[in-house]
Amino acid sequence: MTLDRRVRRPFAAVAATALVAVLGACSPGASPSPSPSPSPSPSPSPSAGAGAVVVTIRVGDETYRILLTDPADIAVARDLAAGKEAPRIPNGRVVRGDDGGVNTGYHWHIDPKDFEWADFTVEVCDGLPSHVENGTITSDRFCPWSAEVVGLAPAD
Repeated sequence: MTLDRRVRRPFAAVAATALVAVLGACSPGASPSPSPSPSPSPSPSPSAGAGAVVVTIRVGDETYRILLTDPADIAVARDLAAGKEAPRIPNGRVVRGDDGGVNTGYHWHIDPKDFEWADFTVEVCDGLPSHVENGTITSDRFCPWSAEVVGLAPAD
């Protein structure tokens, strides 16, 4: 039996994230750090490409935006916006220290090349967009469990 890509990707991401968390916690001298880890170098602004969309996501009373370029990710976003069943947790690598690109008002964005929709994720990347902005979430990934797709628009 071959698993659909929508199923394989979330399992692989969760397994990899869990392994990194366990290995990090088991490292000699490992201790929680109260300050954010160094920011990776900002990646160049991704080109939107034909068919790309900007998805607006609400988490609590906050919103943020993600540029999606992968047709499968766009299809999931459309399903979620239409109220259909699909993996509902946006899970992507945070790129810090830039103007936010499509994520207006923030100094970070989600890398569209390192993004997926998941059914479940580890808790370390759950939170509000403001938690990514202010450094409360220090993980290199953002995966808000209570996310809701509230808008889709063609990328310019």
